[in-house]
Amino acid sequence: MKVVLKFCIIMLCVVAVFFLWIHSGQELHWSWNTILRYDANKKDKKKVSVVRQDGTQLFLDMDEYLLGVIPSEMPVSFELEALKAQAVAARTYVVQRNYQVDDTVSTQVYRDPSQQKEMWKTSYDTYVEKISSAIAETKDEIITYNGKAISAVFFSSSCGKTANAEEYWENEVPYLKSVDSIWDQEEEGFKQTIQLSQEEFSKALGFENLVSKIETPILYDSGYVKSITIDTITFSGRKIREKLNLRSSSFTIEKKENIYYITTKGYGHGIGMSQYGAQAMAKKDYTYQEIISHYYQGVKIEKMDV
Repeated sequence: MKVVLKFCIIMLCVVAVFFLWIHSGQELHWSWNTILRYDANKKDKKKVSVVRQDGTQLFLDMDEYLLGVIPSEMPVSFELEALKAQAVAARTYVVQRNYQVDDTVSTQVYRDPSQQKEMWKTSYDTYVEKISSAIAETKDEIITYNGKAISAVFFSSSCGKTANAEEYWENEVPYLKSVDSIWDQEEEGFKQTIQLSQEEFSKALGFENLVSKIETPILYDSGYVKSITIDTITFSGRKIREKLNLRSSSFTIEKKENIYYITTKGYGHGIGMSQYGAQAMAKKDYTYQEIISHYYQGVKIEKMDV
């Protein structure tokens, strides 16, 4: 019985290889290694695991996931080359995180088709077609540095330059260097000012008494605030941004009478790709490859089996 069973298994393998040969139209050279190699290649592509805010979990094909992410992170009205740059960055981000994300700003915002239909209404088909083009025209492309997927971070707009990674985070990253992004200054709302009373300002920064002295901030070469001393306590620019809920860490503080006026430039942490900068470059006929190479220094765009 064992001999018969073994014979049947061998014959099934031979038949399988024969049919593969018929469909490939190529000369047949096979061995057990050929059969084993074929089995290995039959593995499905990895799914993106998306933990939703309601606690449910989705397992999506990469393209399906990107269709819900790209227009959630970048305005769908942007130029196609900008959307393509966003597609490659978003794909890279997922690969670098081993396909584990949620649907919030903590990783990348994802909206499913029902949410998109509610947002876009009669424009749904048009927008889906546009985003699908951005995905298809960058199929399986990711950004690498020394052969590994990078941390493809991005943000809305800079203060005129992007920041070095170590200016906002603790560690230096070789491909996340400060570069010019002067186009961001043309964005509507580039500068915005908020007003806080003395009490609101002092309380937000953790002072029990009203603040009495603010020194001139120390800036990085990029233009973002490195540090600022307020009533003998030195804060990093990032800490002030977080405590006052500012749009960026490129800011000035001015007091008039009993009101503090805090003016910011740009929106976001300032590291990696500026989305409004990408849009401006696309309008000037830069390709998505040129956009990526500008904002991520010394990288390559490579095809990966994602």
